[in-house]
Amino acid sequence: MSLDMEYNSQREKLIIPEYGRNIQKLINYAKTIENPAEKQQLIEEIVDLMQQMNPQSRNLDDYREKLWKHVFRIADYELDGVVPPSGDVPKPEEAYKRPDPVEYPESTAKFRHYGSNVQRLIKKALEMPEGPKRDGFVRVIGSYMKLAYRTWNKEHYVSDEIIKNDLATLSKGKLRLDEDTSIDQLTDSNRRRSSSSSSSGRRSSNGKSYRGKGGGRSRRKG
Repeated sequence: MSLDMEYNSQREKLIIPEYGRNIQKLINYAKTIENPAEKQQLIEEIVDLMQQMNPQSRNLDDYREKLWKHVFRIADYELDGVVPPSGDVPKPEEAYKRPDPVEYPESTAKFRHYGSNVQRLIKKALEMPEGPKRDGFVRVIGSYMKLAYRTWNKEHYVSDEIIKNDLATLSKGKLRLDEDTSIDQLTDSNRRRSSSSSSSGRRSSNGKSYRGKGGGRSRRKG
C-alpha cells in the first residue's frame, strides 16, 4: 500500500500565516466568483471569521480596517468589485509604504554629560523676564548641572566654578550665577525643604494628629 504524503513545503505559500491556510483558500475561492454581490458577501463573511480568530482585538477602532487590507493582500489585490466599508480599496503600493524618517535630535556634544534636559531648562530660562523668579530658576539649573556632572563622573571632583562657567557658555553669557553663590548649599537647602514637606505630608495623611485653630494638638477620632 502506498500513501501520497503532502508536505507544507509542497503547498502554496501562505501570504499571512497567522490566518492559516483555510482563510487563504476561502479568499482564493472568492476570487473565482463572478457575481459581484456574492463575492462582496463572501469577503465580508471571511472578514468576520478572521475577526473571530482574534477576539481580543475586536474593540480596536482600526482593527477591522486592518483585516480588510490583509484580505486584499492575501488575494494579491485581485478582488474586482469588492469594496471595504470605508470605501477605500487597498492598493499594492500601500502595503510597502515606508514611514517618514524621524530626525535625530540635535545636542551639544561638548556638554553631553549634562543631558538634553539642561538645554531645555536653559532655553526656558532665557525666555523668562529678568527678575527674582528667573534668578531662582537659574540657581535650580546650576544645582541640576552639578548633580548631573557628579552622576556622569563620580570619581572626579567638580567645583562650582566649572558649573558656573559651563552655564555661561551654554547660555552664551546670558545666564550667570553670582561668584559668592554656593551650589552645594543650594542643593542641601532644596533637599531639606523636600524632606520637610514629605514628613509633614506623612503626618497629615496618617490621621493621627493635627493642629486646631488654637494651635493645640488634638486627635482625630476613629
